[in-house]
Amino acid sequence: MTSNGDSPEQLTLLRDTVRKSRTKEPAGITETLPVARIAVDVSLPHLDRPFDYLVPEDLAEAAQPGARVKVRFAGKDLDGFVLERLESSDHEGKLVRIRKVVSPEQVLTPEIADLCRAVADRYAGVFADVTRLAVPPRHAKVEGEPLRCNQPAPPPVSTSRSEWSPYPAGFLDAIARSESPRAIWTAIPGADWPLAFAQAAAVCAASGRGALLLAPDARDLERLAAACTAVLGEAGFVTLSADLGPTARYRAFLAALRGCARVVIGTRAAAFAPVADLGLVALWDDGDDSYAEPRAPYPHAREVLLLRAFRQKCAALVGGFARSVDSAALIESGFAHELIADRSVIRAAAPAVHIAGESDTDLARDPAARAARLPHRAFEIAREGLRSGPVLVQVPRAGYLPSLVCQTCRAPSRCSTCGGTLRRTGGSGPASCSICGRPAADHRCPECGDTRMRAAVVGARRTAEELGRAFPGLVVRTSGGDNVLDVVPDKPALIVSTPGAEPVAEGGYSAALLLDTWLMLARPDLRAPEEAVRRWFNAAALVRPARDGGTVILVGEPSALPLQTVVRWSPEGFAAREIEERRAARLAPAAKLAELTGPADAVADLITRLRPLLPAAAGLEVLGPVDVDDETVRAVVRTPRAAGTALARSLKEAQSARMTKKNPGSVRIQVDPPSFG
Repeated sequence: MTSNGDSPEQLTLLRDTVRKSRTKEPAGITETLPVARIAVDVSLPHLDRPFDYLVPEDLAEAAQPGARVKVRFAGKDLDGFVLERLESSDHEGKLVRIRKVVSPEQVLTPEIADLCRAVADRYAGVFADVTRLAVPPRHAKVEGEPLRCNQPAPPPVSTSRSEWSPYPAGFLDAIARSESPRAIWTAIPGADWPLAFAQAAAVCAASGRGALLLAPDARDLERLAAACTAVLGEAGFVTLSADLGPTARYRAFLAALRGCARVVIGTRAAAFAPVADLGLVALWDDGDDSYAEPRAPYPHAREVLLLRAFRQKCAALVGGFARSVDSAALIESGFAHELIADRSVIRAAAPAVHIAGESDTDLARDPAARAARLPHRAFEIAREGLRSGPVLVQVPRAGYLPSLVCQTCRAPSRCSTCGGTLRRTGGSGPASCSICGRPAADHRCPECGDTRMRAAVVGARRTAEELGRAFPGLVVRTSGGDNVLDVVPDKPALIVSTPGAEPVAEGGYSAALLLDTWLMLARPDLRAPEEAVRRWFNAAALVRPARDGGTVILVGEPSALPLQTVVRWSPEGFAAREIEERRAARLAPAAKLAELTGPADAVADLITRLRPLLPAAAGLEVLGPVDVDDETVRAVVRTPRAAGTALARSLKEAQSARMTKKNPGSVRIQVDPPSFG
């Protein structure tokens, strides 16, 4: 209440004074490194660059490189990461302040930020999308928990190299000297790869450096964790996997970030793990499709690790019972060297491998040996194996649905122009290529000359039931889908498994039956032979050596090169031949490919924008487009391998131009798609 003598001017002055006293003056800008360069969480390619912000005095201590912040961007409060602090900015306009430091925890280390940029550039992607893969979502409660780890990290429990004795010693010796060798390791049959990985990590840790080990899935990760516990001790490593759940994963991430252990193990989610003083990255069975990231920009874990090895100058190890064509290309290019045992050692460790109907004797005893799903010899081998232990039966899962095969010999039907698989889009219509879309009216099988094709479809018979009737009174167990077995005892039993779900047998399997091999080879994917060979080697490697009675039989065409590869146990030879064939057909890894998927008009517009961005010397080719469904098409663009960097850069530039112009339709870009055809 005021007196009658108060003038209007006095009332106005009083209100202004009260208002000013209630308004908090903004903190001043810090004098030390007042500019923060920030990666804002925006997934638009034309905005894929850092932006400069001012650092208020009260946030200066917390807003360090790697910290999460909130900033004002395009009228919204968005998340971001501080990349660096600077004395000044080259931005000519007015800078705004950082709104908030979400957490002072420096979760994006300089090495991982550099890796994220490299991955985004390689896959025509955006930095913000890669950081979502690299840094798990924050859990404030976990950040506030007390640090529960030993620092410095404890030394390895064991320094044994027993699992590496069959191979040349140079690789581990180089790691022990803190050098950075890169190797493609082809393991001998029956090798205990988790123990080998753990021993390699122990050598690296003993040299004072960290190691990062990846396994394809949770089941293999459990085996790796058990081996690391035995070699490194429970406190000697951290497990990082998406299967842990959000809270546990963030806790494991912070443990790795804070240096609780020198060694980090995990699945695909751990590829970006912040390991201090990284000395070794290792990955088992790189052909497994679980390593392919389903989120943009769709990086492959093998490529992420190899980028880390190159940029952080650390050792790299890619291992497997088979050898992927991509790994073989690394040897051919000189990026990595081959790590393989002597042939005599491999022969001593391998089971005896046969193909049903491979000899005249087989055919005389069983004329249907090459056509029957379970020929007589397969039953004989199973019966003999069951006398001394478990027998593995591998059956392609229902998802292995091929397109078209030869009516007579069942060889996959391929396009004569680009090598893509042939398909029929409906009923008895004409066949066409799944890649370039060209009709195949004049197709003739290169194996037998027949012009007829058929759709190969899995029969309705259930293998487990068939075997149960054939071997009454015997235990028959299945592994696959939602019911995957980890380990089976060394007792007579039939274990029917889908590829990739084979349990480990204590003491090894006495025999293995690999059925429907033609079906795996006839999948509508140009990588089908490579994938089939990988699956067969992984299964056969679980069988005892031939000297202990171990036997493997493949049911399929005896003359087929992929089957002969397993008989000879020569994964390296098969991979080398595949590279030559792909080079002739201008396919990956000899060429650089990218899939463009989206509405027809949008895909066409992107290709139109792409062409002038690449020089003629880049040799750009466009395959397709072909229909994916009623509203979506897919086209493939390719260049020689040497022009791969230019292709990725140009794809991103073309995509940026489309978004800047706000052209309708969204196009999904996937560089180096894991499946093709």
